[in-house]
Amino acid sequence: MKINKMKKITVCLFAVLLSLTFFPLQLIAKAETVSASATATKAAESAEIKVLIDRLEEIKAMDKSNLSSSEKKALRKEVRSTKEQLEATGGGVYLSVGAIIIIILLLILLL
Repeated sequence: MKINKMKKITVCLFAVLLSLTFFPLQLIAKAETVSASATATKAAESAEIKVLIDRLEEIKAMDKSNLSSSEKKALRKEVRSTKEQLEATGGGVYLSVGAIIIIILLLILLL
């Protein structure tokens, strides 16, 4: 009885994996056109990131001993907002806990 259940699970799993491997050609064509515009956007973002990093380095190198308290406060606000912008444009790959669990289960089942 358990063997039949395992066979059903593996057949369902392979069916899901096979259905995920076949993509319509229209989606692939659209992805190629989108990637060209994405590279232009990334180039603009990288230039923007470079400007923000240069500004942070400039603030670090500043002599802050001669500044008034309001000027120091303005610099702190600028540094915070710049760091927030860098974090927002930094991107990255985020995986949810559910996705990690599914990946681990798939690896265990397939290996």
